[in-house]
Amino acid sequence: QVQLVESGGGLVQAGESLRLSCAASGSIVSINTMGWYRQAPGNQRDLVAHVTRRGVTNYADSVKGRFTISRDDAKNTVSLQMSSLKPEDTAVYYCYAEISVPSTWYFAYWGQGTQVTVSS
Repeated sequence: QVQLVESGGGLVQAGESLRLSCAASGSIVSINTMGWYRQAPGNQRDLVAHVTRRGVTNYADSVKGRFTISRDDAKNTVSLQMSSLKPEDTAVYYCYAEISVPSTWYFAYWGQGTQVTVSS
């Protein structure tokens, strides 16, 4: 059984910063790509950023230069440092990770989501 637990969401004002963290636990053999998606009301879930096992990162154009993703493989965690937040960043943020457990190939796991609200 694998779990992803997110933390760090909340309410901030435009221009402020927030840091999201996500910890994976369970019978983990290996973790491939880790990342964050977000979903605003009425919208689809979109990629915010991801980082591969080799450290290659990819960001949505809307967050480039403002958000930074990082991972700690020793702790099975991924973090998202968000700066210069805008009201349009308001959404539920979901952590995900491609994880292999004993006797299986990689499978995508998701966290429960954490709310980020940016007021103007």
